[in-house]
Amino acid sequence: MRELRFDKTLYEGTQVDAALEVFGRYGTFERAEEADAWIVRIESGSKARERRLAGEIGNYALGLTMKSRRGASS
Repeated sequence: MRELRFDKTLYEGTQVDAALEVFGRYGTFERAEEADAWIVRIESGSKARERRLAGEIGNYALGLTMKSRRGASS
């Protein structure tokens, strides 16, 4: 299992959820929330796959957040 922490000052929770939906068929995710971060635990076939999936989810969620914030400032 691999754990990711998404800092709330950088990531929107809705965008983290959207990223998990997109990558849902590649692994199993458990989502939790702390005061300063959203926590995502990833399980997938192997450690290498979990590592790759973690990177993809992080990048995707950040991209969605940036796109959302650009749209909000227009």
